[in-house]
Amino acid sequence: MDIRRRRRNLLVGLATAALLAGGTGAATADSSPAPGPTGDGAKALCKRVPRIDRRIDRALKRLDAGADTRGSVARLERRVANAEKAGHTEIATFLQDRLKTRKALVPTLKQGQKDLDQVRTWCRDNDGGKATS
Repeated sequence: MDIRRRRRNLLVGLATAALLAGGTGAATADSSPAPGPTGDGAKALCKRVPRIDRRIDRALKRLDAGADTRGSVARLERRVANAEKAGHTEIATFLQDRLKTRKALVPTLKQGQKDLDQVRTWCRDNDGGKATS
């Protein structure tokens, strides 16, 4: 009984506080806009460039690896071939779609490397993004 009384008192107190505050929380949120970003995040991005570069390199290395490496295009191609050979057309179709997506990832990552090289150059020329903050 004591827990119910405390819970009820808490709810009554919260409701009273909401009424005294001039409305519900939703009405208050609508009256003041949420603060947006104040910059482009150049300084933070410049700090993350080496980690992003390593991550892209690892992903490309994995995708280009042989059929013995999990996550490689070659391994997925072998799995598709094995499914087709076994007559598992539904599995082969599913894996073929995954293979198409994985192959499309390679040029995207390579373009990301090129873009990251430009960001690295910009960061070097602009003191790591500190000059723009």
